[in-house]
Amino acid sequence: MTEQADQYISWFRHASPYINNHRGKTFVVMLPGDCLESDNFPNIISDLALLNSLGVKLVVVHGARKQIERQLAISGVKPQFHQGVRITAREHLVDVMKAIGETRFTIEAAFSCGLPESPMYGAKIRVRSGNFVTAMPRGIIDGVDFQLTGKMRSADAEAIKKLLDDNSLALVSPLGYSLTGEAFNLSFADVATHIATAIGADKLIAYNDDGPIFDKRNQQYRELTLLQCERFLVEQQHHTLSNTYFALRACYKACDGGVARAHVVSAGEDGALLKELYTRDGSGTMVYRDSYETIRRARIEDVVGILNLIEPLEQKGILVKRSRELLETEIGFFTVMEKDNLIIGCAALYPIADSNAGELACVTIHRDYQGGGRAAKLLTHIERHALKLKMKRLFALTTQTAHWFIEQGFSESQVEQLPGERKELYNFQRNSKVLEKSIKS
Repeated sequence: MTEQADQYISWFRHASPYINNHRGKTFVVMLPGDCLESDNFPNIISDLALLNSLGVKLVVVHGARKQIERQLAISGVKPQFHQGVRITAREHLVDVMKAIGETRFTIEAAFSCGLPESPMYGAKIRVRSGNFVTAMPRGIIDGVDFQLTGKMRSADAEAIKKLLDDNSLALVSPLGYSLTGEAFNLSFADVATHIATAIGADKLIAYNDDGPIFDKRNQQYRELTLLQCERFLVEQQHHTLSNTYFALRACYKACDGGVARAHVVSAGEDGALLKELYTRDGSGTMVYRDSYETIRRARIEDVVGILNLIEPLEQKGILVKRSRELLETEIGFFTVMEKDNLIIGCAALYPIADSNAGELACVTIHRDYQGGGRAAKLLTHIERHALKLKMKRLFALTTQTAHWFIEQGFSESQVEQLPGERKELYNFQRNSKVLEKSIKS
């Protein structure tokens, strides 16, 4: 029991940077109607409630496909689609609105639960809905009249932001209203992406009931750039338009519209959202905007760029001087950050022989790009690489930047704690401080 408690404490402490990073941020969550009838639905609501209590501003946009299908079947109506989009006849709109309303009330009720000894106890979430979406007819496409199936015209971003600033959760249904007072059935994915871009959301979260997303080699996609995501969508068009396709398409549209990050998480996996947001490795697939900045292993042609970075610090005595010849022989230990073909950052990871430790060295960011969290980002990349090398500890020796390393989770150590080989090479004349950090998966 003690071991289990220790593991929980360790996880909670490792989650704290993510908790701090996400506090005050705005997430738009796509919740398919299918989720409401899954065994995992109460857990999804509990996880969203937890995000709310941790200071995340939430806009939940729900779907109702399954509920609409069931209501139309009760009325004896055979559904009609064109290019995967439902055709909403005027005489069937009442059934559609009834199904959507029922879905919305079910979600509101779930967020209102507060039984003792349940995850929702004490949550007290204020759920607010409204006429946030203005719609217009989809029109006639390929000779097919979509009737009261509409498309987004605009979202009332200011009204939604006001609700969020008032610590309320905004719940948005896939219905829109025209300037003439008509109601239109909308794609909940389109509603979510439009709202995300309109309010400048930090993330779009798309629940997906297809499970993890794999490539052709059966490797799970963890991260996709916009270009990679576009390629995946093009390939899927030639096969089956699954829920995965529609979830990723929404992520692509959101990021293309300015949202920095979008995530596809499994609706069937308990705690998938929390794993994705509050652990280093995540559990789903993240789509992110293409950036001119990339982090990669250094190549021999990067030597000049690295020298240009480190020479000013070597002259000040902050870094140990390295000759070009030495740097060329050690280039395999270096990682660089590149922006538009310019090396703007670097760091080296040296394995320490006969130990499960490594030495972090030469962490440098170009002076024109300092202050933007790039060094911390570079460190995170190095730590992931260290884990792949089965390292459990990182050491750093520094004379002037100990405070930064401590801010990144290092603690002051002693020369005696250095593994044997590295301890023998310690330069007592330089008198560097020794810092140490344990790294865990």
